[in-house]
Amino acid sequence: MCLGRMRRFLLLYATQQGQAKAIAEEISAQAATHGFSADLHCMSELDKYDLKTETSPLVVVVSTTGTGDPPDTARMLVKKLQDKTLPDDWLSHLRYGLLGLGDSEYMYFCNGGKTIDRRLQELGAQHFYDTGHADDCVGLELVVEPWISGLWGALEKHFTSSREEQDMSGGPVAAPSTLRTGPEVPIDAQIQLLRLDTHSGADSRDSVGDTVDSSQTGPLVEDSEPSLTRSGPPLSEALLNIPALPAEYLQVTLQEEPGQEESQVPVTSVDPVFQVPISKAVQLTTDDAVKTALLLELDISKTNFSYQPGDAFHVVCPNSDAEVQSLLQRLDLQDKSRHHIFLEVKKDTRKKGAALPQHVPQNCTLHTVLTWCLEIRATPKKAFLRALAEWTCDGAERRRLQELCSKQGAADYSRFVRDAHVGLLDLLRAFPTCQPPLGLLLEHLPKLQPRPYSCASSSLSHPGKLRFVFSVVEFLSHTPAVVQRKGVCTGWLATLATSLQPDTQGSAADGGHTCAPQIAISPRPTNSFRFPDDPSVPVIMVGPGTGVAPFIGFLQHREKLQEQHPGGRFGATWLFFGCRHKDRDYLFREELQQFLKDGVLTHLKVSFSRDSLVGEETAPRYVQDSMRLHASQVAQILLHENGSLYVCGDAKNMAKDVSETLVDIISAEARLGRLEALRTLAALKEEKRFLQDVWS
Repeated sequence: MCLGRMRRFLLLYATQQGQAKAIAEEISAQAATHGFSADLHCMSELDKYDLKTETSPLVVVVSTTGTGDPPDTARMLVKKLQDKTLPDDWLSHLRYGLLGLGDSEYMYFCNGGKTIDRRLQELGAQHFYDTGHADDCVGLELVVEPWISGLWGALEKHFTSSREEQDMSGGPVAAPSTLRTGPEVPIDAQIQLLRLDTHSGADSRDSVGDTVDSSQTGPLVEDSEPSLTRSGPPLSEALLNIPALPAEYLQVTLQEEPGQEESQVPVTSVDPVFQVPISKAVQLTTDDAVKTALLLELDISKTNFSYQPGDAFHVVCPNSDAEVQSLLQRLDLQDKSRHHIFLEVKKDTRKKGAALPQHVPQNCTLHTVLTWCLEIRATPKKAFLRALAEWTCDGAERRRLQELCSKQGAADYSRFVRDAHVGLLDLLRAFPTCQPPLGLLLEHLPKLQPRPYSCASSSLSHPGKLRFVFSVVEFLSHTPAVVQRKGVCTGWLATLATSLQPDTQGSAADGGHTCAPQIAISPRPTNSFRFPDDPSVPVIMVGPGTGVAPFIGFLQHREKLQEQHPGGRFGATWLFFGCRHKDRDYLFREELQQFLKDGVLTHLKVSFSRDSLVGEETAPRYVQDSMRLHASQVAQILLHENGSLYVCGDAKNMAKDVSETLVDIISAEARLGRLEALRTLAALKEEKRFLQDVWS
């Protein structure tokens, strides 16, 4: 089809970690095959598009960050759309389809997309295609792939309907009827544990993909159970629908630069970055605890870094040097690790809008790029597997990679790749004849993201210092051998802490006189987990495990304020804390008890999930159990005293259970039905009186 006759649509994305951008780029790449032209922009590029005057259909891909917020790149557009002076018909001319990305382990599933979706409708815009909600908890591709497949038919119907109506009227295009495959679900501010939306109207066939017959490559040997490297019937005998081969677009040149010393400063696109020494390291748990929790203190006295209680910050971390070296060896590039990388976009690439990756700086060594810039442990997307298959010599290995990226192999992909925490190095070890070029890795590996941590101190109590707490993440990776691994950032930090000989008795001991290791930190651009400006407001804090960290900072801050204003009016402070064992992982035990004794903390409720306390069979095991025991006081503070509630910690179980408990408490104490209780809790969130800082 002639490019001049391509039917244009506006394609906007808002991303926090790159997934929404990658999906939008995939939509853009497929568009031409279906006779469309995608005008692709990040939402933050407000000078490149104007929804008020847009006449083409709009397609939106947006992720969710924090506890239900749109990504930072969407904030300017969201702020513009939320202008309350805009009339209800401001976007009545606009027709759109939206794909939201989220994680159902978090309470506000896909809320970034839902916020934009709801506001577009409030301003008069109408769907031409059903909204999709993709769940990273079970695999984004389960919704993303059929949603994209169905998009082309919806766009075709939209343009056909618009053309027919224009021909009939001879005037401006009338609004087409909204394409829906089921009853419209209202998007409101109620807190609901939303589950994966299915799109029944999407065509399951991939018209731009390829078809692979097992007879073309030969089935894998089926003498054992299915695994990462082998399948079984019916998949091993199936005709496969695989994604279209992604267009390669990077030309990579490695040059030796004699005489140039490699900088030891981390390479990152985060700004600003502060290099600060670790002045103290403390092990907060005993050696026999299930998880090891560490406290690190940073010396920020020589920087202009500042923070408030409740704030979080980013730690810029590297990949494991052992894994980087293994990857270099596997790629047969170990002798070029100190060569400098120069990138160009291939002149003959078929990739539309191809651009150099911003997170890969020019003239850095290969070792630096693999260490600081690329998430080499990231779970490979199906498009990456499809590309790797092309660089695999053995037919059986190539067939297996094609299976893992096919529609028919979706279950195997989830089981053996995503759920098994398989990374690029694992794949290359499992498929020894796969030998991809360096450019392919740079095209598909995402940016190595800095890791966020909560501040666990107050600048009033510890001027010039910043403390934070973390548990060392440990997990098994089945690749196919079982490998014990530590988190990229927490494993690195734990190694740095050992050089300071941390005190294991729970008191912050100086790390000795050795040269302190340095790390790079940066402030988070937005921090909403702030405590009330009015100290008389009662506060409820829920923070089991390392989730107690920001509350330690708050209580330290409150302690200093009470010392400075002895006659001041200070509201009640409740802390619901939980851990496994009283004698192994009761973090900040002495400090919390001192806060209680001094009246800084008015109520401390602690639960132990693994201890069997004699004579206390009914003792609460989890923080939500403690909350139920004090339901009347919790309801009194939230519903009658204008108090605030803060939750910090695990999103997968704790945060959901706490939210469910709050709904039950509000329902019982206020004598409301469940729906009204949900609305009440949603209102508390809108008023910034119910705030969460949670992670999975």
